[in-house]
Amino acid sequence: MALLSKDQITSADDRQWEDVDVPEWGGKVRLLGMSGTERNAYQSSLVVLGPNGQPQRMNMADQLAKMVGKCLVGEDFERLFTDKEVRALGAKNGRVLERLGQVAARLSGLRKEDMEDAEGKSEPTPSDDSSSG
Repeated sequence: MALLSKDQITSADDRQWEDVDVPEWGGKVRLLGMSGTERNAYQSSLVVLGPNGQPQRMNMADQLAKMVGKCLVGEDFERLFTDKEVRALGAKNGRVLERLGQVAARLSGLRKEDMEDAEGKSEPTPSDDSSSG
């Protein structure tokens, strides 16, 4: 199989999305998995740096609303809530946000098992370029 070109990579539609019933809100919402840039911004928003630039503590204020807000999109796949509007989302039912957060985390690769896979703590996958012969 040939290696992908830069154009093939950047034009690939690789972000997953899912429509989720939210009876508490009277309908469905669409969640789109975060891009790498959005995911990094979300994760950075949870860390408070000290004066020396080192992580000092976690900022869990509106953590669920931040994650869900980055993933909630309309039919046009444009975000419904900006980062500045996330507080309004945080005022909604915590049970609903938790349920949506679980979907958003799965679509964005933010679940514990996803992180362990990324850190190499899961089963190794065999490589096709073995040097034994």
